[in-house]
Amino acid sequence: MKIHFYIRYYTRPGESLHVTGNIEELGDGDYKNAFALEWLDSQYWHGVLQVDPTHVTKIRYKYIFKNVNGEMLPDGCRDRVIDISKTGIEEIQLTDTWNHSGEFENVFYTDPFRKVLLRDHHGKVKAKSPKKFTHIFRVKAPLLKKNETIFLLGNAEATGNWNLDAPLLLAQENEWWTIKLNMPKEAFPLFYKYGVYNTDQKKVVEYEAGENRLLQNEPSLKKLSIVHDGFVRIPNNTWKGAGVSIPVFSLRSKDSFGVGEFCDLKLLADWAKKTKLRLIQLLPVNDTISTNTWKDSYPYSSISAFALHPIYLNLEEVAGKHDAHIIKPLRKKQKQLNDLVEVDYEEVLKLKLSTARELFELQKEKFITDEDFMLFFKENKHWLVPYAAFSYLRDRNGTANFRKWKLYSDYNKAAIEKYVSPRAKHYDNIAFNYYLQYHLHKQLKGAVDYAHKLGIIIKGDIPIGVNPDSVETWMSPELFNMHMQSGAPPDDFAVKGQNWQFPTYNWAKMAEDNFEWWHKRFAHMAKYFDAFRIDHILGFFRIWNIPDDHIEGIMGYFSPALPVHVYEFAQRGMWFNYHRFCKPFITDAVLWEMFGPNKDKFLPFISAVGNHHYLLHEEFSTQKKVAEHFSALEDSIDNRRIREGLFDLISNVILFEVKDSNGQQFHFRISMENTSSFKHLDWNTQQMLKGMYNDYFYVRQEEFWRKEAMKKLPSLKLSTNMLICGEDLGMVPRVVPEVMSQLGILSLEIQRMPKDINQEFFHPANAPYLSVVTPSTHDMSTIRSWWEENRQITQDFFNKELAQWGDAPETCEAWINKAIIIQHLYSPAMWSIFQLQDMLGMDPVIRRENHESERINVPAVSNYYWRYRMHIPLEQLLKENEFNEELKKYVEASGR
Repeated sequence: MKIHFYIRYYTRPGESLHVTGNIEELGDGDYKNAFALEWLDSQYWHGVLQVDPTHVTKIRYKYIFKNVNGEMLPDGCRDRVIDISKTGIEEIQLTDTWNHSGEFENVFYTDPFRKVLLRDHHGKVKAKSPKKFTHIFRVKAPLLKKNETIFLLGNAEATGNWNLDAPLLLAQENEWWTIKLNMPKEAFPLFYKYGVYNTDQKKVVEYEAGENRLLQNEPSLKKLSIVHDGFVRIPNNTWKGAGVSIPVFSLRSKDSFGVGEFCDLKLLADWAKKTKLRLIQLLPVNDTISTNTWKDSYPYSSISAFALHPIYLNLEEVAGKHDAHIIKPLRKKQKQLNDLVEVDYEEVLKLKLSTARELFELQKEKFITDEDFMLFFKENKHWLVPYAAFSYLRDRNGTANFRKWKLYSDYNKAAIEKYVSPRAKHYDNIAFNYYLQYHLHKQLKGAVDYAHKLGIIIKGDIPIGVNPDSVETWMSPELFNMHMQSGAPPDDFAVKGQNWQFPTYNWAKMAEDNFEWWHKRFAHMAKYFDAFRIDHILGFFRIWNIPDDHIEGIMGYFSPALPVHVYEFAQRGMWFNYHRFCKPFITDAVLWEMFGPNKDKFLPFISAVGNHHYLLHEEFSTQKKVAEHFSALEDSIDNRRIREGLFDLISNVILFEVKDSNGQQFHFRISMENTSSFKHLDWNTQQMLKGMYNDYFYVRQEEFWRKEAMKKLPSLKLSTNMLICGEDLGMVPRVVPEVMSQLGILSLEIQRMPKDINQEFFHPANAPYLSVVTPSTHDMSTIRSWWEENRQITQDFFNKELAQWGDAPETCEAWINKAIIIQHLYSPAMWSIFQLQDMLGMDPVIRRENHESERINVPAVSNYYWRYRMHIPLEQLLKENEFNEELKKYVEASGR
């Protein structure tokens, strides 16, 4: 059988189009072996393929655009499928329309819309297929209303002669609206259009916009033509939704145990349904147990990219009626923990694990042979077995740092398989982790399924990194740069930057198997979540790299990045002084400027080298060495100040030398102009360095970083059908919005964090459609707290953004909070998502009295205790009818 591919696409010299698919002739999905098309004319690319229909029944294919740089970008259509098993013909002609991944409509074919938000969202039409047909027309229209379907009319008798009284109705086959027509030769060239028809009112609603469509090919007895016409040209940005954001641990119910649990999501879904919210957004829910202390409350420091955190387990559901007697004696303790204002992480986790172990001992014989568990084990074995072994070895050795383990410090799959054998003496300790993960899976899946029935989707969060002492780094250290730490450059929230202490990814190694680790991670996440937020999506362009011998984020640099070469200084007429630019600049004047009369306290750590200049002693030459020195001393205020002062001296440099470059390549230190080293240079040198600094950060890297992102993100996006949202905050390269728009990834827009440096605030009314708008995130203060942080900023916001006269109130009164929420609801953005605290702030009665205790995280504090809990139980929130009705009214009025 011959298959003719025709694709409408305008190209420039050096660009080309290819076809990939599920058969060998199309490369079996491997882009490198894709079938190359040939340029036909200014509108079409064309290719002919010979296929044996006895060897394959269905062909699933996708087009790929290859630019002049060799980058291959797939189109956004996932479901072009042709069935060649029953055609009885010799040729198939495919006439296709390129699907740009950034088209708004593609979002509506992701799982949350297909399976939950837009299910049964249109009229039903039975297919009326003629016995003989020469053409199949297919088109997509995701945003039809109830009782609406698609029709086709054209200038030929076979297409209705433009008669609106008798439009040809299409029937839905999977994602495509389809009609089969028997077209005579005289019908061509065919001019036609699609439109919307109401099956209940039996009338045409509208024609699609734009010029008539044109099809020029003539039919043949031995040829079938299939036309994929892309999307019907009707408004594509009319759907909008609202959601609530809250960590699971922050939920509070009468049945929970001092912390929010997966089962509490059902109550939250009930409330969301009542207030017309369509989405619940969560923080990461992976296991973070590393030290068994409150420091493990940090939800982004996972010890497994797959395992769920045991703290979210509902013990009562695990016990069931048969073992309820284990739970009853805990009621008093449960009430004590639930009455606390915040989460007592250590106490809750200790109690849950010990009780779960007691239940396991009672249930283990039946559990191990349970068919449902065995299926769960089979589907998750690839991560579950290493995780269980890691967890047991962590507890046995008293540390998650596997490098300190006496045995199995180096992961060996065969050895671990033997170690977890049911015949092993310690098998119960291994199986206990299976038990925990199985029940966590059941409870989270049950809550998600419940939410889906109510028409509500769940949005998860993928952390940019993993704990350095994790299952992933133990199993596959080659996938990570273990000598580096990821973080973020300085900003208004963390003036010295952030050090997340996660190893950075070895992207080159990950690319060798086409990012299989990421594909598995996405596939696993899709079991529970409909959408997800990519934490720090900028990391897919470049990551903030901090060498492991330093502590503060300010000692980092972007990686990968094009360094500055030593000859560039000479090109600008500048003498390159390695010691002056690359070593900490310490003089008597600098010491006085930084420490005043306390400068002598730093003399024991430095050596004089003449002319009032100093060098740090080798044992204090890095921040890590300084930290180790002071960790052995008394934790006094004076010692802390000296330690921080030494950190500042170490960071008082202008350039970082690239490792192994022999003094030839360098990265600029971020915020160079704020250093004493820079301020003590002559004016002329300062100006030349400024020019090089600006070129380094804002010019030379842009195209390089775009290419880096395009090596990863298109492939990763194709591996999942979840809705993808990017957290694109911070120091954002200009290419980031372009790439996210090209791939159809939703951006994050925050009112008090404008991406335009010339604006003081971002107005929600200016948000792009493919975006999420929010007044605050978990890393920020709530609306009410922010209102009191800076009087001048608040006053500007009050007058300019809220368009109010006079002086701004000292505190964020309920009406102000409400006005900000409403402002976001009326944004053109697809999603308006609010922290629960900000929603409750609308009501003067039910809002929390102390708003300062509502903050979830402070990024500037490296070891922050994540313990916020909502101040009223969900059961009470469901009964706050006046507030719920008011919120519902605002959501509905905004068209969400």
